[in-house]
Amino acid sequence: MLKRLRNGGVCNSGKSILILTVLLLISVLAAVRIGSASLSWRQFWGGLFRSGGYSVQTTIIYSVRLPRVLGAVIAGTGLSVSGVILQNITGNELAAPNIIGVNAGAGFAVILLLAVFPDMALISPVFAFCGAFFTTVLILAVAAKTGGSKSNVILTGIAFTALLNAGISFISMLDSDVLASYSYFSVGGLSGVRLKELIFPCVLIILSFLLTLLLSPRIDTLALGDGAAAALGINVNVLRIICVIIASACAASAVSFAGLLGFVGLIVPHISRRLAGASMRKLLPVAALMGAVLVVIADLIGRVLFAPTEIPVGIVMAMIGAPFFFWLLLRKKTVY
Repeated sequence: MLKRLRNGGVCNSGKSILILTVLLLISVLAAVRIGSASLSWRQFWGGLFRSGGYSVQTTIIYSVRLPRVLGAVIAGTGLSVSGVILQNITGNELAAPNIIGVNAGAGFAVILLLAVFPDMALISPVFAFCGAFFTTVLILAVAAKTGGSKSNVILTGIAFTALLNAGISFISMLDSDVLASYSYFSVGGLSGVRLKELIFPCVLIILSFLLTLLLSPRIDTLALGDGAAAALGINVNVLRIICVIIASACAASAVSFAGLLGFVGLIVPHISRRLAGASMRKLLPVAALMGAVLVVIADLIGRVLFAPTEIPVGIVMAMIGAPFFFWLLLRKKTVY
C-alpha cells in the first residue's frame, strides 16, 4: 500500500507542475498589468523596465501591484502547504489551518492590539503571526497532556477556536471602532501590502516547505495507520506535533499580512491530490503552485469585477470555497 501511495500520480505530477507553473506566470503577468486602471502593453513594459517617460506606470507596478501579486503567491502557497500537511497527518479531508487555531489566534491578537494600542495598527502583521503561532503551540501543549493523538489535537483546536472567537466578539461589543478597524483583516485582503512585509513570511514558508519535503516519507507512513507507522519505527506523536508546528508556521505567515483568508487550505489539497496522487513528495509542489494560482486569480477577479470598487480576496475565496465545501460534504455522505 505504501509503495502504491508513493507511486500515485507519477504520470500526472510532472505534467501538472509544468502546466501550473505556466498558468502561474500568466496569471501573475495579467494581475500586474490589469487593474482598475489597466496598462497597455507599451505602458506595462515601459513601467516594468523603468523606462523614461513611464514613471507613473513604474510606481503603479512596483509600489502597488507587484507587492500585492507577490503577497497573493506567498499566501496561497503557505495556506495550501499547511492544508496538505494537516489533512495528511490527521486523515481528515475537512482539516484546514483554522482547526489548529491559526485564524482565531491571529484574529484575537489583532483585535486586542487595536483595542489596547490603536495607534500601533501598523504592527498588526507581527501580532497576527505571534497570535496564530503561539495559539497553536498552546493547543499542542494541551493536546500532548492528553496523549497527543490526532483526535485530541483537533478537539483541542476546536475548543480554543471557540474560546478565542468569543473573546473577539466580546471586545467587538465593547468598542465599535475596533470592530470597524478589524473587519478588513477578518475578511482577508491584500490591499496595501508592502514588499518588506513579505520577506519574513516568504523565507519561513520556503523553509517549512523544504522541511516538509524531507519529512514526506515519514508522513506518508501515517496513511497506514498509527500502529503500522509505529511498527516501522516512527514516533507518531512527535512527528504529528512537528508537522502541526510546520503547518502553523506556514498558515501564520500567510495570515500575518493577508488576514483571515479562508478555504484555500481546504480546497487546494483536494484538487492537487487528484492531479498528483497522495504522495507528499509529489503533492506538495503541485499544491503550492495550485494555491498560488488560485489566490492570484481570485484577487484579480476581486479587483476588476466591479472596478473601481474592490472586493477583498477573502470574499471571492468564500464564494468559490463554500460551494466546494458543500460538494465535499455531499460526496463524503455518498461514500459512507
